[in-house]
Amino acid sequence: MPIKKSRKRTFLVALALIVAGAVWGISALTGASTTLDPAQIAVVERGTMRRSVVATGRVEPITKVDIKSKANGIIEKLYVDVDQLVRPGQVLAELDRENLTARLRQARANLQGAEAAHEAADAQLKKNEIEAQSPDVEFAQRNSVRAQQLFDQKLVSQSSLDETRNALEQALNRQAAAQGQLVISRARVTEAIANVAQSRAALESAEEELANATIKAPIRATVLTRDVEIGSPVSSILNLGANGTLVFTLGDIERVFVRGKVDEADIGRVRIDQPANITTETFRDRVFQGRVTQISPIGVDKDNVTTFEVKVSIDNPGKELKANMTANAEIILEEFLNSVLVPEAGVFYDDRRNSFVDLADASSRTGRKRVPVQVGIGNGTKMQVVRGVNPGDKVVLPN
Repeated sequence: MPIKKSRKRTFLVALALIVAGAVWGISALTGASTTLDPAQIAVVERGTMRRSVVATGRVEPITKVDIKSKANGIIEKLYVDVDQLVRPGQVLAELDRENLTARLRQARANLQGAEAAHEAADAQLKKNEIEAQSPDVEFAQRNSVRAQQLFDQKLVSQSSLDETRNALEQALNRQAAAQGQLVISRARVTEAIANVAQSRAALESAEEELANATIKAPIRATVLTRDVEIGSPVSSILNLGANGTLVFTLGDIERVFVRGKVDEADIGRVRIDQPANITTETFRDRVFQGRVTQISPIGVDKDNVTTFEVKVSIDNPGKELKANMTANAEIILEEFLNSVLVPEAGVFYDDRRNSFVDLADASSRTGRKRVPVQVGIGNGTKMQVVRGVNPGDKVVLPN
């Protein structure tokens, strides 16, 4: 029994060696293709080759306006809310008008008082102008001359002559006083005119302030934010400037743009009106189309890296893109349709920068055959091949 078992074991070992030798022989005859990892095989395909640069930024409206009140007051009415479309001149909100209306009434009363004072000053001026002409001076002068002649002829007494002279002096004094009063009256008229103008300006200001209590939309846009509620106090932009209370933010989001940064190594190939593909985290499976509309003429140096700001505009009629969404704008620098493409990892170069690829070849002992190719542009993943391989060929990638 032991002898039989030993012979059986020896037979099985010999059989296994024969099978292994047969497998090795078949492999040697048919080449090494069976030893290639399928993960190393890439099929040459036809497609679009594009070279691009990505600018990352946020979606912003083409037009954005901060709405602030020109009047001080309390919000009494709000007519619109966020995401509503508004048109130029549409009323957005109204302030409490009670105090503003009272100021307007006071301004009108002040104007009426100033106009009445002006009329009185005018009347006084006309009276003083007549008094300043002093017609009695001429009469007193004639009487004085006649009295002197009569006195010289000894026809009147000295007292009569003195009376005419006193009358002349009094007339001249009245004329001088009237002329002095005339100067004062003219000054009062000038002052009254200034008061009327000042009161009229105050009235116009009160009317404008009352009109400013109605806040209207300056452009056709969408309400992006509403920053107040009914009862909120509002400070005038005319008083506080940029620190005036923000009431609304409006923006035209039917056309938006992405403002991103491009490295100085790529900015030289970026041109106005170049197409761009825009992707967002919100719409991962959707690509929006845009175009380059602005390239900054000055770079910004940060951490020893110089970048240039680029603006890519996008039509957004459906308003899917929202303000402040993070977006990537892929700017297409070059694009070649119907190109033959291979993985960049499958392209090799010799010392003279000649390019080659390894094609799967079952007749070769190594299972591959190196062939020269002429390459075009690459995008970091795929390489355009101008000549040397055809769609459907199998390229062997390195381990």
